[in-house]
Amino acid sequence: MARTTSRPPEDLAEKIIDIDVSEEMRGSFLEYAYSVIYQRALPDARDGMKPVQRRILYQMNEMGLRPDRGHVKCARVVGEVMGRLHPHGDSAIYDALVRMSQSFAMRVPLVDGHGNFGSLGGDDAPAAMRYTEARLERPAELLVSSIDEDVVDFKPNYDGQETEPEVLPAAFPNLLVNGSSGIAVGMATNMAPHNLGEVIAAARHLIAHPDATLEELTEFVPGPDLPTGGTIVGLDGVRDAYQRGRGTFKTRATVSITKVSARRTGLVVTELPYNVGPEKVVSRIKELVQSKKLQGISDLKDLTDRNQGLRLVIELKNGFNPEAVLEELYRLTPMEESFGINNVALVDGQPQTLGLRELLEVYVNHRLDVVRRRSEHRRTKRQERLHLVDGLMVALLNIDRVIALIREADDTAAARESLMGAFDLSEIQARYILDTPLRRLTRYDRLELETERDKLNKEIDELTAILESDKKLRRLVSKELGEVSKEYATPRRTQLRESDGAARSAVIPLEMADQPCHVVFGVEGNIGRSKGATVPRVYEGLRTKHDAVTVTVPTTSRSDIGLVTDLGRMIRVPVVELPELPDDGTERPPLAAGLHVSEFVQLDEDEHVVSVVAMDSSGAGFAVGTRAGVVKRVAPDYPPNKDDFEVITLKDDDRVVGVTQLSTGEEDLAFVTSEAQLLRFSATAVRPQGRPAGGVAGVRLSEDARVLWFGAVPLPEDSVVVTVAGESTALEGTQAGSAKVTPFEAYPVKGRATGGVRCHRFLKGEDTLLLAWIGRAPARASRADGKPVRLPDLSERRDGSGDALPRAITTVGSGQTDSGITAPGSGT
Repeated sequence: MARTTSRPPEDLAEKIIDIDVSEEMRGSFLEYAYSVIYQRALPDARDGMKPVQRRILYQMNEMGLRPDRGHVKCARVVGEVMGRLHPHGDSAIYDALVRMSQSFAMRVPLVDGHGNFGSLGGDDAPAAMRYTEARLERPAELLVSSIDEDVVDFKPNYDGQETEPEVLPAAFPNLLVNGSSGIAVGMATNMAPHNLGEVIAAARHLIAHPDATLEELTEFVPGPDLPTGGTIVGLDGVRDAYQRGRGTFKTRATVSITKVSARRTGLVVTELPYNVGPEKVVSRIKELVQSKKLQGISDLKDLTDRNQGLRLVIELKNGFNPEAVLEELYRLTPMEESFGINNVALVDGQPQTLGLRELLEVYVNHRLDVVRRRSEHRRTKRQERLHLVDGLMVALLNIDRVIALIREADDTAAARESLMGAFDLSEIQARYILDTPLRRLTRYDRLELETERDKLNKEIDELTAILESDKKLRRLVSKELGEVSKEYATPRRTQLRESDGAARSAVIPLEMADQPCHVVFGVEGNIGRSKGATVPRVYEGLRTKHDAVTVTVPTTSRSDIGLVTDLGRMIRVPVVELPELPDDGTERPPLAAGLHVSEFVQLDEDEHVVSVVAMDSSGAGFAVGTRAGVVKRVAPDYPPNKDDFEVITLKDDDRVVGVTQLSTGEEDLAFVTSEAQLLRFSATAVRPQGRPAGGVAGVRLSEDARVLWFGAVPLPEDSVVVTVAGESTALEGTQAGSAKVTPFEAYPVKGRATGGVRCHRFLKGEDTLLLAWIGRAPARASRADGKPVRLPDLSERRDGSGDALPRAITTVGSGQTDSGITAPGSGT
């Protein structure tokens, strides 16, 4: 049978429209790009959330999955989010949920997960959502707090049956703290995580000083703080990102050089660059070793577990320099990775590239708006309640008439009208009186209502004052941020290094020329050597902690130096293994390219390196002073077959507080005690002793006194004494106290084992010295964060009181260096 066809109706044929294909493709692509940019890939600069993340946290809060509740299946969370708010697939929702629970991906995790949520670097995929459970972390509650108080706008969901917040209230700067990454159409974002305490401090400074410059803000936020720790080397890219929104920096693994066996040295990796997993590093090292592109590695063990965390042990062959192998690992493996910052976020619905100041400014403005709207909402609620309370008070004062009017009324409406007419009440008040049980209209409830009325009036006045004063509003926002920082801030994990470590050359010759050099040791434990005989400079301003040089020791590159600890132990270290310090004439601290002493020696948990001494047989050896006032001169007869030996036998939990190199043996030695006594005597009064000896009496102490500082003064006429007094109950660096600077020549030479002379008269409230130092003028002081603190002018009164300090100081050093000692003060 032939099939018949019919022509389309004429009205249908008239609806056919000719469209330019290129225009249609362009328009459709723009709609797709717009959707990806605004609905998937880019975070909002106010709360740092992408839409899927915001929907997850909001829905979990609506489900009551708070930290004090039990966990629920992740599949249930994903189902609720997908069914009510998110128009896309379940995999995108679960991936976002997993990432918000990973402590190695988020600096402050927002989801508390039970089960397998993946591993560092993506080496181990998370379990399926039907096997894992989740609930909100406590910091996540801060992001959604007060969301039911009309603090943000809501919009319809994908089908118009539900509503969702356009942005979260965000009680802390989540975008800077946790960072973000995403690829949109034609643009991408990649933001580094930061330390919560540092970011909040910068935000509070911007709230108090709206015109603050970028330089002022970077004093609070010096650089990113990655969840996996590591070291950022080279901060120029970070500064570019903070200024322009784009920059690149390098992150390095945290590696220590240690003995892995009796005859082998190894590299122990405890932290990897951000988003780099151990399996990736292990496979790359094995590939390089098999192809013979990497020499010197004999074994590789991955000892990572849940108890001790990441731990890769790289065992080295004998005869290979550990620093050279480590540099090759940095160069050829993911143990050093680049991170490109691209701060693209949505501001008022538009993608923008933002610097540090702009990011903080957007957040601060958002938070001010949230707190303002919250205050308005709370004031309105209290005004409405006060209106009802006033109505009840009227009813209580006229209870008999109220009851009579109600009894006389034919129905509820008539009773309401009678009350409104008789007592000039609003309809809301009259209705509330009718709905109130008679049992509440008693004398006791009247007292409660009066108390409630007074409380409501007080709260309304406080909220009105906040809304009418921008200063009070800003103060409230700053206070709330401070409370968040106090509760949730954690110490910095990522170290920042100005230099890229170029001093650690990849090829260190085994037989170096024996050239003169200086070993420089810093107050924070960094150590390095100069390229030649020139002493590295100490700059006028102490801009970082590493500017404070503890000691400079003249030696040669093929010699050994000894690290003396507070337990009286000397550890031999070859000078050639120390990193070279740059001397390019720039305004960089001399120890910025140095390494911490823990890279070279193994110390006990409560053991610290006090100083560095040369280990050649020439000279007069060195002198040691202890906390209990013992002094000892050690002759330069060090055992050649030992790398670790005692230089003094300590008694009764005594500790070494000072070690000083002696060039002639005729220098002046000095003790400064906590009871403000200074003893000056000649080193010739101390007879050199063998290493096992325990020393002789140096300074006489009272029962509760201790030695704060000990050292040699090679040039008494050029030296000054710095003392800082305060309360004995104060911790180091927590109180300013009073300080005094006097010439060392003002103190007479006394006999050894005497009490010395007074060097500081205590003011009211002071009972001890907190800090003491003697060295070449000019003296330089810095506080705990390395910032300089101005010291008082020179005073000729050796037994006078000090001048009040503007800031608490923890370190005092010299503004000059020479071939002798430049030792810092010791705190309590």
